[in-house]
Amino acid sequence: MPFQVGIDSFVAAFEERSDHAPPVDRMRDLLAQIQRAESAGLDLFGIGEHHRKGFLDSAPAVILAAAAARTERIRLTSAVAVLSAADPVRVFQEFATLDLISRGRAEMVAGRGSFIEAFPLFGYSLQDYDALFTEKLELLLKIRDHERVTWSGRFRPPLTGQGIYPRPVQNPFPIWVGVGGTPESFVRAGALGLPLMVAIIGGETRQFRPLVDLYRKTARTAGFSPDTLRVGMHSLGYVAESRKEAVEDFYPGWARAMTEIGRERGWPAVRREDFEAQNGAEGALVVGDPEEVAEKIVHHARALGGLVRMTFMTGVADVSHEKMLRSIDLIGRRVAPIVRESVPGP
Repeated sequence: MPFQVGIDSFVAAFEERSDHAPPVDRMRDLLAQIQRAESAGLDLFGIGEHHRKGFLDSAPAVILAAAAARTERIRLTSAVAVLSAADPVRVFQEFATLDLISRGRAEMVAGRGSFIEAFPLFGYSLQDYDALFTEKLELLLKIRDHERVTWSGRFRPPLTGQGIYPRPVQNPFPIWVGVGGTPESFVRAGALGLPLMVAIIGGETRQFRPLVDLYRKTARTAGFSPDTLRVGMHSLGYVAESRKEAVEDFYPGWARAMTEIGRERGWPAVRREDFEAQNGAEGALVVGDPEEVAEKIVHHARALGGLVRMTFMTGVADVSHEKMLRSIDLIGRRVAPIVRESVPGP
């Protein structure tokens, strides 16, 4: 399988941004971007999940199903599905249905989520943050592997042999674990032998190598063949014809988004020099012209000991729909071919 390159979107719809459009138009544009990603030769498109103002992605399976009806080849995935605050039975049913609609092109990246709104919204306590994900991932995998399930746990009524329908086209249905920087998350994915999607939105990519090595070591200890272990990377990025244009397009939205998140979490406001450091040779950002971005992805793959996919989170860029379409074209037609040729497949 050649190296995969894709786009992730949180379907941001911030009213104060210059590219602000009514939600109905934002959804129209998003579906057009997914269609453009397919025509440009990209491998996958992911939709996140948030339950806060400014995002339209609270129902990713619904958006992906609409995209499935408009596409034929591109793979469609969550990025990530907030499994901790959901019912694994319903999540499986939704993505199995998506797999049927797309004729076997659906995937799921399951995670705990980087924001907390979903927990009180659906009646869960943040004190159970990790326990919820551990239990629900266990149940999700059991549902994937067995049509009829007998199971009991803390956070959901037991299952006593009920059948879970529909069943997806793909067997087994692809489930990745989305992780940030917590060692326990890497260990969990490795112990289960699941593919790993690492979200690196700051710092230097090489700093994550010990955690990826921990994932691989844990998986080997659990009896999984190294050949079956797959690692992908999700990072903030944007491509334009020149580095100057890419930075001018991307930086304002990045600075606004990072400052807003930082205000919630007690971080200092970001500065231009912070951006330049993040977009340097070792930084996680992949913003620039097609050739330098391709070179940086190849560097990231080597720094992490091998990758099988890279997804661009472009949504923080405060750009027009037309510029986003051009960026998708450049990623698909100029970045992806270089990376596929330079990074060996699994």
